[in-house]
Amino acid sequence: MSETPIRVLVVDDHQVVRAGLRVFLDLLDDIQVVGEASDGSEGVAMARRLTPDVVLMDLLMPRMDGITAIGRIREELPDVEVVAMTSFIEEEKVTAALEAGAAGYLLKDAAADEVASAIRDAHAGNVHLDPAVARLLAQRLRRRPAEQEAAEPLTEREKDVLRLLGKGHSNKEIAAALFITERTARTYVSNILGKLGLASRTQAALWAVEHHLVD
Repeated sequence: MSETPIRVLVVDDHQVVRAGLRVFLDLLDDIQVVGEASDGSEGVAMARRLTPDVVLMDLLMPRMDGITAIGRIREELPDVEVVAMTSFIEEEKVTAALEAGAAGYLLKDAAADEVASAIRDAHAGNVHLDPAVARLLAQRLRRRPAEQEAAEPLTEREKDVLRLLGKGHSNKEIAAALFITERTARTYVSNILGKLGLASRTQAALWAVEHHLVD
């Protein structure tokens, strides 16, 4: 358990949802809700002001939808992780949220403990997907033709890092497995994302699966 609580911003246009999440999360010693926002635009503004560790982001909201807000936050605040939450599972929205940089995707009927796990995983640099979403992505990957290779080939070390990324390992775990520093692992991840033209660790993990670097 982290000594410093994970600072969370909750973005949802339903006050009862925000209140319910706050009541549960405030019971946990390692998670602290630092703010609430009622739409994507307000969520982006509050993320700029509060710089939380993790944002819980609804996808269907007025003024600015969650997918757009995820993209804005990830672009402006790359150290802030975002977990998407929605009532519906649609392949288009799942893909769009992950491509925008979401580090997780939950359905709103998820158990409270799973929400907490998703927050912890995102903060640790891991990907957390609702089981139904994971099945959907697996089906999509089986249908999807392999994408073009990276314009600049990956080094063998970068491939090693990407394999571990594809297995959901955090930077700390990658560093331990490869006997490098966590900072070096973070640099490798950044280089991989740049070479592959990807926006998030989630996309890199999917790329690794699609290109058979991991099962």
